[in-house]
Amino acid sequence: MFNLSDYLNDRRKLIDGGLKKVIDDLDEASGTLKRAMEYSLFSGGKRLRPILAFAAAEAVGGTAVDALPAAVALELIHTYSLVHDDLPAMDDDDLRRGIPTSHKVFGEAQAVLAGDALLTKAFSVLTDSANNNTDPKKLLTVAHEIAVAAGEEGMLGGQIADIESERKEVDLPSLEFIHIRKTGALILASVRSGAILGDSGTKRLDEKSLQKLSEYGRNIGLAFQISDDILDVIGDKEVMGKKPGQDHVKGKATYPSLLGLSESKRMAEELVKRAIESLSGFGDAAQPLRAIGNFIIERQS
Repeated sequence: MFNLSDYLNDRRKLIDGGLKKVIDDLDEASGTLKRAMEYSLFSGGKRLRPILAFAAAEAVGGTAVDALPAAVALELIHTYSLVHDDLPAMDDDDLRRGIPTSHKVFGEAQAVLAGDALLTKAFSVLTDSANNNTDPKKLLTVAHEIAVAAGEEGMLGGQIADIESERKEVDLPSLEFIHIRKTGALILASVRSGAILGDSGTKRLDEKSLQKLSEYGRNIGLAFQISDDILDVIGDKEVMGKKPGQDHVKGKATYPSLLGLSESKRMAEELVKRAIESLSGFGDAAQPLRAIGNFIIERQS
């Protein structure tokens, strides 16, 4: 029987090893920059995006190691986004995962630069075909996928729409626009990137299969953010590592604020159901993806 806890622990070790190599390879002259990057990278976290890349690679007949370049890049980008998100100019948060945020420890300027360094390092790692021992054409395709997802068409576009909607009336389509880009785009890119790198000539990844995996990624990306919205209402501070209720304080529109908790939970469950249904053609190889889908709406942090 598939054990999700064991799977997550095993894959976290793989991604943590890849991230540790990134930090170890940094020039010691980087000083504070290196310490700030390491602080945020190893402050806890689910490692959801890299694990999704691993699971997608396995679903198409590859291995988790095949997807490691993308997995490392995705976590570097995700971490940079959190460092910048916590800054006084953005969400102005003092705690992240139960410890002081980067700018509280190292200063605002240092946190900005650490975030910049994490972002640029992501593409340095991803495009290093010599060290990755990966087809350069695949790496270029994946680099493009991730860059689009992290940029104005994805995460950054969603972030600015989120900022500009604070303390304003927001309808459901507008909220979905924000969430699909701010959170969903990088989750979708995680699934697609892992599948592309995991396709090692097994012919499992035709256009139809990639489309089905994309449906999975889109649905769980939105479900993840709805679940986050719910946790901000009912979550436990000790479990979450941050104070709940901050969306309300900052005047942010959320699914619970628009639809209520019950309907928000129902919507997240329906999205995960659709995501899992899209994996019907992948057999047992997609069991990790199915289990991760359920985990997303059952998690407590």
